[in-house]
Amino acid sequence: MTKALSIFDTTLRDGTQGEGISLSADDKLKIAKKLDDLGVHYIEGGIPGSNNKDIEFFKRIREYKLNAKITAFGSTRRKDSLAERDPNLARIIDSGVSVATLVGKSWDFHVHTALQTSLEENLAMIYDSIAFLKRKGLEVIFDAEHFFDGYKKNPEYALSVMRKAEEAGADWLVMCDTNGGTMPHEVHDIVTVLKGQATSARVGIHTHNDCELAVANAISAVRAGAEQIQGTMNGYGERCGNANLCSVIPNLQLKLGYQVLEEEQLQQLTNTARYISEIANVYMPVNQPYVGSAAFAHKGGIHVSAILRDSRTYEHIAPELVGNRQRVLVSELAGQSNILSKAQQMGIQIDPERESTREVINRIKELEHEGYQFEGADASLELLLREANGDLKELFVFESFKMLVEKIAGRPVTSEAFVKLKIDGASIFTAAEGNGPVNALDNALRKALITYYPGLKDIHLSDYKVRVLDDKDATASKVRVLIESGSFGNSWSTVGVSGNVIEASWEALVDSLRYALIGQAKREDYVAISSDSRGLVNH
Repeated sequence: MTKALSIFDTTLRDGTQGEGISLSADDKLKIAKKLDDLGVHYIEGGIPGSNNKDIEFFKRIREYKLNAKITAFGSTRRKDSLAERDPNLARIIDSGVSVATLVGKSWDFHVHTALQTSLEENLAMIYDSIAFLKRKGLEVIFDAEHFFDGYKKNPEYALSVMRKAEEAGADWLVMCDTNGGTMPHEVHDIVTVLKGQATSARVGIHTHNDCELAVANAISAVRAGAEQIQGTMNGYGERCGNANLCSVIPNLQLKLGYQVLEEEQLQQLTNTARYISEIANVYMPVNQPYVGSAAFAHKGGIHVSAILRDSRTYEHIAPELVGNRQRVLVSELAGQSNILSKAQQMGIQIDPERESTREVINRIKELEHEGYQFEGADASLELLLREANGDLKELFVFESFKMLVEKIAGRPVTSEAFVKLKIDGASIFTAAEGNGPVNALDNALRKALITYYPGLKDIHLSDYKVRVLDDKDATASKVRVLIESGSFGNSWSTVGVSGNVIEASWEALVDSLRYALIGQAKREDYVAISSDSRGLVNH
């Protein structure tokens, strides 16, 4: 029989302690809903009363009908006081949650140094606090802070902390590797001792990533008998972060056979990770295992040739199991297999025997040598492939553009762009202002095209990146501009390269709009362009 495990997500509490992460109450509610859809069992919402955002979160989350249990975090009562009079415990009760996560000291060094009290009083603080919350009808999860460090220095006291928490009625005893310095074999051995000699209660694991071992330590604890895993999405957390649930969950379920999530919920893992990354406004590493955009990406021609025969040659799982997808990258390392696979994904029929196929491969390699990067600019790549295949009709002829940037003392900088194009033999001249040179160019170009291609009104530029390619040439260096555009849930990226940032931006802008127009003809969920759009694409 497959053993079921419990996932405890602390992104909304421990995750927000990570540098650069700040979530509003609305953000936390959105993430809680997404985590519930994923199927996690516990969602730790924060510390009731600690700030206005958490107060609002616990008030509003009551209106949501979630399957996951919402938990409130707090510490044991203050030393030499009563649990019934402790304001932190009272706030947990007032928050309306059914589950409390209570942290207490298990390392004698911390008891003496941080709490400045006796070992006996610390045990009383733990017992009184848990017993009080149990009398109020709450499920109590006890987080034994610094448990592994405490065990290594004073095993008898660390185990006595756990026994006292169990005696008070704790439903879960969670071992915390708070400093993140414990090795996987130590975790396994210590959890084995706790399970075998000290307690019959259900135990959990809470690990930090200071040695890049949080995931490994969580898995070691489960193999030794832990049944609850605490962690965060994308590994967010203080210092080096917490155990990354995006890796813990599939490792346990797909590699070790534990029951963690339902199969269809596991397929939402990638979407959930990226959604939370967007809400938190934190860059998500492309090489993050399982859910990163590069987790199943292939660049070398030999690799691509092999995965086209059988993806198991270079993929440890089917990416669809976690909601990800296979990607073939095209670059200077690309061979014919890369191009054919990429074209197939794009719905482009390319004959490998044609001279044009060899020419486009060489062209891509030349452009990458010049500084173009098509790994992050699929739209520009698709335009190249369609041009080589004779699939595109000329939409307009570029004649010129001119920029005017003016700064008057005491006033903001103003930017104006002038664009001259030829469409169906007619000369079009437009001018537009913008909050910067690139924005002005974008506005002028759209203004010139919008009458002929009205679908462009729905396109927006969502990201703009500039990278200097060779800084030793200082201001004369080439730059690469990557532009991300989107509309109606779709997004695409284009690239431009030049010694002039405006020219590089123009290249990327033009590609973005060209791709948007052919995209309207091929994506079902896109607004169809009107019948007078004058030869959008020639399939």
